[in-house]
Amino acid sequence: MKKLMILIAAAAAMLGCEKADDGAKKLVVGFDADFPPYGYKEGSEYKGFDLDLARAVCEKKGWTFVANPINWDSKDMELNSGSIDCIWNGFTIQGREDAYTFSSPYVDNSQVVMVKVGSPVKTLADLAGKIVGVQTDTPVQKALSKGGDREALGSTFKQLVVMPNYNQAVQELEMGGVDAVALDVGVAKKKMADLPGRFETLPEIVMSETYGIGFKKGNIALRDEVEATLREVAAEGTMAKLAEKYGIEPASLLLK
Repeated sequence: MKKLMILIAAAAAMLGCEKADDGAKKLVVGFDADFPPYGYKEGSEYKGFDLDLARAVCEKKGWTFVANPINWDSKDMELNSGSIDCIWNGFTIQGREDAYTFSSPYVDNSQVVMVKVGSPVKTLADLAGKIVGVQTDTPVQKALSKGGDREALGSTFKQLVVMPNYNQAVQELEMGGVDAVALDVGVAKKKMADLPGRFETLPEIVMSETYGIGFKKGNIALRDEVEATLREVAAEGTMAKLAEKYGIEPASLLLK
């Protein structure tokens, strides 16, 4: 009997949206707590554009929303084990299509380069011979590395430094440990708003990408249910209001 119960629990985890203690279904969202404005911790509260979107979906469905901060390097293990139901946190689709069941893209995002105000680096070409920081396991890191789509650019750097999160990368930039940081435009804007007058972005983009919600490969039922409700939330104007709240360009929203 005990073995049977374990198998039933494992099957429920694979389907996603287990029941909470009060009997309501719950959606456990995995996210990087150092990725503003999409998901981050402020005081004792987890907040962000994506987390608020997930909350709105859960409210509409009558589900219990659970924000589960994860180590980004462990996201696949968390998802495949059933510890989380999805990854919803500025999660880039491009380059990951075969590893997850994705929702339709809902935000168009670009990768940019941020430097200190007054830096001699004014264009992407000026990065030649410079030290550039990136967050681990991100599309821009892969693109700039050997075999990536922007290898030609990355090969001009003195060094591409891979860091656990963007907070550390920006700290290194401020202290002079790196000359620039390649990152999501939304994250760059949030950093520049929080630390006015310290940073600026180069006018050229490194690459374009879109964000989606990542589910365990094959979990189409949960993906379809969440996406259908997200489309309703967007049609009601909630997505646009949250974009304004978190400083995300309205033109970048793909669901309206």
